[in-house]
Amino acid sequence: MTTKEEFLAKAKKPAEDAMLLHPFYKGKVQMALKCPVRSFDDFAIWYTPGVAAPCRAIHDEPERVYEHTNKANTIAIVSDGTRVLGLGNIGPEAGLPVMEGKALLFKYLGGVDAIPLCLRTENPEELVRTVEILEPSFGGINLEDISQPKCFRILDRLRKSITIPVWHDDQQGSATVLLAGLLNALKVVGKQIDNIKIAMIGIGAANVAAYRLLKASGASPGSMVVCDRKGTLHKQRGDLEAAQDQYAEKWRVCQETNDESVRGGITEAMRDADVCIAFSAPGPNLIPCEAIHAMATDAIVFACANPIPEVWPWEAAEAGTRIVATGRSDFPNQVNNSLGFPGIFRGALDVRARTITDEMAIAAALAIAECAAEQGLSEKNIVPRMDQPDLVPRIAVATAMKAIEQEVAQLSKTRDQIYNDAVETIKRAREMSRVLTAENIILPPP
Repeated sequence: MTTKEEFLAKAKKPAEDAMLLHPFYKGKVQMALKCPVRSFDDFAIWYTPGVAAPCRAIHDEPERVYEHTNKANTIAIVSDGTRVLGLGNIGPEAGLPVMEGKALLFKYLGGVDAIPLCLRTENPEELVRTVEILEPSFGGINLEDISQPKCFRILDRLRKSITIPVWHDDQQGSATVLLAGLLNALKVVGKQIDNIKIAMIGIGAANVAAYRLLKASGASPGSMVVCDRKGTLHKQRGDLEAAQDQYAEKWRVCQETNDESVRGGITEAMRDADVCIAFSAPGPNLIPCEAIHAMATDAIVFACANPIPEVWPWEAAEAGTRIVATGRSDFPNQVNNSLGFPGIFRGALDVRARTITDEMAIAAALAIAECAAEQGLSEKNIVPRMDQPDLVPRIAVATAMKAIEQEVAQLSKTRDQIYNDAVETIKRAREMSRVLTAENIILPPP
């Protein structure tokens, strides 16, 4: 039987390896050619004078930029470094390793070319204007690690002002995968989403979006008790009423949830809850074990803070939970947005969607849940693994078909076309990595 010390040693190992390998490789992504250079004469095609012909074609018909360039498969990962993982406001340089890691996942898992862009501004107006100016070069925007409440305003503004999809992964991505995991966890314990009590710990970007998707999927807002740093949310929270212009989302949650007007903190919010969904500050002791012990029978706990969950999964299990999920890949049930965003962007880009709607996110969540269910559900298997071969293409299909149905897609394709295109694009990306590694162009680790 694994001891607590062995669990802790395992939890520390990724950070130790990261400090060895990051300086060795000096980053995780680089530019790679997409066209052949058969000889130096090819520069006349790819650059001057030949390149003038596609430039003129795009000038005459701007939509042909998708035909002559890589815009259709290129996104920007935009961050100001104000809410990086569980590390807080560490700035754009310190946030860059995360954005590079995100770009690696986009490419390897989804075949999407992603450019990390860490901006030296904490001003939401400057960030919005910067993305608007960059729009011509990208097929989509992934906002990342931006503090609340400005992250909500930035997303809303950009979704209205530019014509390519804008996605805040800390909001929409986290909520999508959470919903998939919850639907399967409820199947395992034999409960229904419309008949459960939910405690939500933290009401930042991830849980605001999770709350929205849970409502749309049948959860009863009145049976949810939400808790922030100052305690449970309820209709008499005068501090949030006074600041509702700044914290409109939190004040809306105050009005819609907590029918029993539960007062107190985390322990009170979790009492008799069937499910605890935590996207808050890093633990490991943020959620007390006595609060878990007071939950309902067959309790489900999502402790999703990174890099350290709000409670260690083995401690939650000892306190009586039946199912525990975290955001980490080194424990069972990784409820991490990396399961969702590669496929969601793959689908959105491949039908040239103008936006990514909540309905598209829910369709993706259902596809994720279905992929896991087909592999067999259990207490330690409520979400698929990232290496499940057909996961990303199936998410791409679900996302793209919903975009077509909602008439936000500019291209119409069949399910088979979307699936086959996704499979081929991902195959090329992974084969490139394999060949570069086999040829020692990417060096073996020390």
